Amino acid sequence: MAVQKPSIPKGTRDFLPSEMVKRTYIFDTIKKVFQKYGYLPIETPAMEKLETLLGKYGDEGDKLLFKILNSGNFLKDAQIVELPEESNKLAMQISGKGLRYDLTVPFARFVVQYRNDITFPFKRYQIQPVWRADRPQKGRYQEFYQCDADVIGSKSLLNEAELLQIIDEVFGSLKIKVLIKLNNRKILAGIADYINCPDRITDITVALDKLDKIGKENVIAELAGRGIPDRSIALLQPVMEIEGSAKDKTVFLKKLLAGSEIGAEGIKETEVLFGYVESLNMSSAVELDLTLARGLNYYTGAIIEVKARDVEIGSICGGGRYDDLTGIFGMPDVSGVGISFGADRIYDVMNQLNLFPGTVITSTKILFVNFGKTEAAYCLKVLNDLRKQDISGELYPDAVKLKKQMDYANARNIKFVALAGENEIPKGKVTLKNMDSGEQQLYSADDLVKILKQ
Repeated sequence: MAVQKPSIPKGTRDFLPSEMVKRTYIFDTIKKVFQKYGYLPIETPAMEKLETLLGKYGDEGDKLLFKILNSGNFLKDAQIVELPEESNKLAMQISGKGLRYDLTVPFARFVVQYRNDITFPFKRYQIQPVWRADRPQKGRYQEFYQCDADVIGSKSLLNEAELLQIIDEVFGSLKIKVLIKLNNRKILAGIADYINCPDRITDITVALDKLDKIGKENVIAELAGRGIPDRSIALLQPVMEIEGSAKDKTVFLKKLLAGSEIGAEGIKETEVLFGYVESLNMSSAVELDLTLARGLNYYTGAIIEVKARDVEIGSICGGGRYDDLTGIFGMPDVSGVGISFGADRIYDVMNQLNLFPGTVITSTKILFVNFGKTEAAYCLKVLNDLRKQDISGELYPDAVKLKKQMDYANARNIKFVALAGENEIPKGKVTLKNMDSGEQQLYSADDLVKILKQ
């Protein structure tokens, strides 16, 4: 049998311990902020029924769903003739399940399924992986973690304001400088009215959402390719070009969308939200971006996107208001709003900017050298006492050469090494070596606790 070269699918990653301690630091930081604002944890399965997922993310999103083939002869009852035009219909015949594309749609399903077991407004957070059959590239993976926080069962814009506070606090704790961009889907609907294409809002928002990535000229070309008339594109261009403060832009919008009821509603919501932002005195900059669309079809109100200021990478957090996502599952008129932190991109940003604290690199504070059976038994007792004081430590398992044990400590970034032999054991002490400075000193077990707790 040929030896198989070990590998993993493109768009996925293994994480070494040195990487996992950093990822855990990110998750723990986000989780701590979520809990501070009263959000409760839930989990949902990696796979959902395909009917739960299809049709919730738009045509482009549907194409990126990982579908799981039915077990057994999955082609037995499939009508292959429908493949060219009816790929979703065929998918439903040969696969009844799919890997979740995000955490929001499964959350909506969860809320409806357990409506009698939860209290509204329901505030939940969820930190789990999602999957998208996207083309792998820098900062874009087929398997990645999302860290979501949502409030469902309330239409108050105070919820949006709270989520902006959470974004500000999380990135402040992680030392990442960010720009928070806001818009409102109702404003976009008003703009679609203004350019005489009210039924083409999906085409308009999908194209506008790419402005940062492909530039204005390419967005115009895509709009034309989607069948938006030249006159409508001409009317849309001032929206793509407007600059200034949120107040400047809302003044511009009030004139532009004077005849649009839904547009006026979006402007009013945006003014209220920016009023909250001003009163919160957040450290992160917040701007109104009228081209921000976020391609997901289920957003109906405020939309949020966060960019790192010092690294060229896609959005590292995003979200928005959805007014009737639960209606698909038989529970209409339940409004919700949520945000999602992209942990993998946050990791890449922090790595690139060297933002991880030194204390995150290792989970072990002290290594006891193993000189032999008697010495190991002595060290094991001292180490056990340290662990009872919540000090992390290890005893090297084998009595090998000292250099090998010191090399292990260096490779693991362990700051302190304890040595106990014929000079230390009779006195009930250990020699503690600081691996950074090279200094070493004799300490009692009690003194050891004080030094390591500093």
